Amino acid sequence: MTIHSMQPKRRKLLRLPGQFALAGVGFPMVSRVLAAPRSNARSLAFDHTHTRERIGLVYAVGDQYVDPALARLNLFLRDHYSGDIGVIDPALFDLLYQIQAALGVDRSFQVISGYRSPITNERLRSKSSGGVAKRSLHMDGRAIDIRLSGVALVDLRDAARSLKLGGVGYYPHDQFVHVDTGRVRNWG
Repeated sequence: MTIHSMQPKRRKLLRLPGQFALAGVGFPMVSRVLAAPRSNARSLAFDHTHTRERIGLVYAVGDQYVDPALARLNLFLRDHYSGDIGVIDPALFDLLYQIQAALGVDRSFQVISGYRSPITNERLRSKSSGGVAKRSLHMDGRAIDIRLSGVALVDLRDAARSLKLGGVGYYPHDQFVHVDTGRVRNWG
């Protein structure tokens, strides 16, 4: 997976609107984009707790991912500390979609952390008393820390664990559940 550095940040941020306009993506993404419902469409909605941005879109139809939607999600789930943009594993979106289905809800995920650059990850590791892995899957775009509106954190954790599709970490003190597309494992 390639990571697009935002160095120098200001210059590249100013170029982003043009790059994403070519992909049919607006900037900044503060409003939801609701596509017409299709029986085989998979959609997700997110509210970012740090950037206050919101997004909702169809990310796949049948067995095909919607590339402009994935580009929007990559930007939306960028490292909120540095602005670096990673490529998010589409299987992570499928995992979130399946979690919602297991819970029988169609609500916005509240995002605490999506992609993390290696520099951000190391800074968080040095500040934290645990919980930030040295080789975090956040750096590969394969992990996300979330809550789900109107769903108890323990129920979100249990639904994710029941799928046995990746790692699930439970952080009740910090009020989030970590899910990833790595090997099946549970903690917290």
